[in-house]
Amino acid sequence: MDTFASIVEGLKAAGEATRLRLLMLLRTGEISVKDLTLVLDQSQPRVSRHLRLMAEAGLVTRYAEGSWAFFSLKGGHGAAMAIGRVLQDIDPNDPVLVADRERLGEIRAGHRARAAAYFANVARSWDKTRSLHVPETDIEAAILDLVGGTKIGLCLDLGTGTGRMLELLGPKAGQCVGIDSSRAMIAMARAKFSDTAANDISIRLGDIEHLEEYEKSADLILMHQVLHYLEDPGAALASVRGALKPGGTVLLVDFAPHAHRFLASEHAHRRLGFSNEQIASWAVATGLGVTHCRQFPSKLKEKEGLTVCLWLLKETDKEQAA
Repeated sequence: MDTFASIVEGLKAAGEATRLRLLMLLRTGEISVKDLTLVLDQSQPRVSRHLRLMAEAGLVTRYAEGSWAFFSLKGGHGAAMAIGRVLQDIDPNDPVLVADRERLGEIRAGHRARAAAYFANVARSWDKTRSLHVPETDIEAAILDLVGGTKIGLCLDLGTGTGRMLELLGPKAGQCVGIDSSRAMIAMARAKFSDTAANDISIRLGDIEHLEEYEKSADLILMHQVLHYLEDPGAALASVRGALKPGGTVLLVDFAPHAHRFLASEHAHRRLGFSNEQIASWAVATGLGVTHCRQFPSKLKEKEGLTVCLWLLKETDKEQAA
């Protein structure tokens, strides 16, 4: 429960026309400072000052991404909850708010158009790879089956790409965070969720081998078609282990060993698949064990297709006891 003083500060921080407009916009999800300045047609320093005051009052959360900054509504209790109730009572059909939403919609449409143009450039090569293995729908069904019906607190999707796994697992998780090192992919993922009030889904630019801010916090960590891009998958799994909550689960999706060298020369794959023994060795080195492994062979002739594997990793009994 917040103190009387903190509630007063929160109400004072929100009690200004521009700040209320900002808060109403942030109800639609995470937004960059740049986009907020375009919607409000105000200078970046002025908008940043409003946001800083509200962040200090505990109403919004700031996430820095290099020289960029993104803001979202802060959930929880106290001042944030009190202001949340105020925002619910504001008429959404107010002309100023309607104009703000329309402008934000135009900006987000531009983001989606740029993301679609990028995807169009790479889609053909992706289609070639996908044609070599079973349909994605089969893999996604298996992922949902392995995850099971238990409600997930925090899900980390490492190497999130277009954010498809966030779409798939979002309904099962209280919060999903997608992390990727590619700004182009991050833009695509953000564009995908731009029309949804998805404050429970966050997209972050980051290095999946440096997850210190998520130490022992994730219930589920997913790496979907990511390991084969890494120079040192074992080091990545060690980083993943550090972010895993006790009793949590790691789900790896990748290819079994194969001979398709064009994936290395044309698509930057550093590894041509992984054996069960290799995955088990890396898992053991981090205090995890492979509890399930499923293979989905291609329907193409032997050696012509790709076999997709799903490995489920959990703490070993020794680690749990510790």
